[in-house]
Amino acid sequence: MSKEWILNQAMNRWGLNKKRYVGAVSNLIRNCSPKTVDEWRNYYYKNVHPESYLRELGQKLYIKITEVIQHEIAEVTEEDCINYIKEVVIDRTFEGYQTEIHTIYGQLQSHINYHIEPAPDEWDRLFNVDFYIKIRDSYVGLQIKPISFEHTFEDYKWKEMQENTHTSFQKMYGGKVFTIFSIKEGDKKIIYNKEIIDDIKQEIKRLEEE
Repeated sequence: MSKEWILNQAMNRWGLNKKRYVGAVSNLIRNCSPKTVDEWRNYYYKNVHPESYLRELGQKLYIKITEVIQHEIAEVTEEDCINYIKEVVIDRTFEGYQTEIHTIYGQLQSHINYHIEPAPDEWDRLFNVDFYIKIRDSYVGLQIKPISFEHTFEDYKWKEMQENTHTSFQKMYGGKVFTIFSIKEGDKKIIYNKEIIDDIKQEIKRLEEE
């Protein structure tokens, strides 16, 4: 086990690197604008906390690792490890699957006779496509965005970007790309532009008949 990994995990667990302990270091160093690490060190010790304070934090971290974590590790049994592996692989995977089928993807899948597949990372980067539907030798692209996305870009910029990438996808793979907007309703997301489901079905039918 890497020593640094242990130190990092423990420091994050007890928040010893948080602002309430060490100050807003990102802002402080910008205020200091140091040319060297010595300049920054001197600034911090003089204006934020003295070196003795950081030594105390380090001692606190040492106690957490050698007393608390060591005690917790000693209590872990072989059966705990076996059960945890089973829980992650079986139970949590199933829970994740159940969550997935209640998402936008799952709602859309219930209306489409073809299987909806996650798009390769390359398609996301090049064509703004999150999922696809394979129809014979062609593909229909699907993009899922929260309703607020419509307002994160000026309309003409957003439409131009989508038009270019989605047109490229259609030229290469035969099918159109449809953007599905989601909106939160209570604790779950639902399809905002439900009319797009019929548009997708019409595109699937067109490709089937080609």
